[in-house]
Amino acid sequence: MDPVIVERLGAHPLAAHLDDFLTDRANAGASAHTRRAYRGDLIAFAAHHGDPVGALTAAPIRAYLAEIAELSPASRKRKRAAVASFCKWAVRHDLLQANPMDRIDTVKVPRNLPRPASADDVAKVLAVICSRRPRKNLPLDRLRDRVLFETAYVCGARASEVCGLYVEDLDLRLDDEHVRIHGKGGSVRTVLLDDRGYVALLKLYLARSGYTAGPLFRASINGAGGPLSYDAAHHRWQTYCAISGVEIDIHQLRHAHATELINAGVSIEAIRRRLGHASAETTQLYALLDDKVADAEIRAARRRRDQATR
Repeated sequence: MDPVIVERLGAHPLAAHLDDFLTDRANAGASAHTRRAYRGDLIAFAAHHGDPVGALTAAPIRAYLAEIAELSPASRKRKRAAVASFCKWAVRHDLLQANPMDRIDTVKVPRNLPRPASADDVAKVLAVICSRRPRKNLPLDRLRDRVLFETAYVCGARASEVCGLYVEDLDLRLDDEHVRIHGKGGSVRTVLLDDRGYVALLKLYLARSGYTAGPLFRASINGAGGPLSYDAAHHRWQTYCAISGVEIDIHQLRHAHATELINAGVSIEAIRRRLGHASAETTQLYALLDDKVADAEIRAARRRRDQATR
């Protein structure tokens, strides 16, 4: 059984079922990050609901959601989704006769515009880690961090997706370099690596590390560890931001990439595929940001109008 569930839940009536649920999610291809989020949210729910799975009705779920009402809509939606996924699994395995979530309203999350970081601010943080032409004696962990965060930036990938990359996901054939990124819900997308400076840095990192297979970004300097965790990557990014005097959340690297593509005139559909959005509506939010291309067109139109009226 999952050691975290054993430690946190012990002989709880739901413990064995939660363990089976997480095992099935792993077998279905859910990422370690997704499973970790499910585990945490379901352990929190189990602390509220101490009865067997057969007693899981809409009433205790409503009470649980009322208990976490002070959390942000996004957090409540995520926790509700974890319980809903478990209930759906329980129905499928004949542990519940009906899905109680059918009687629970969804949690609506206001659509906020993404907060992209400026290219100059991103460059400042990356420069603190190491330059694009690092010295041969640069510590491997610093080179690893530079490549990791630049991968998130130039690919528009989530930090969790980058932490989960394997060497086998890279295709570095000359002038056709790509990386295969494993996204949410078991989805896989192939992203073009079109930044020559980044590709050169990536190849230097592979040469320095000697990695030919396995996790691309490893937790230990000597390469004996598993993939670097999201939490570790987030902490290291915040440390570099503090040194550079720039405040950028790690997820803003993805937003910055998307906004740069929008301003370069790349189509919404192309950006959607690159970022791995399930819906174009999500990608469309970037088009609502301050668009340099649109500003330039408006200025040009005004100039033409002014000239015509002279």
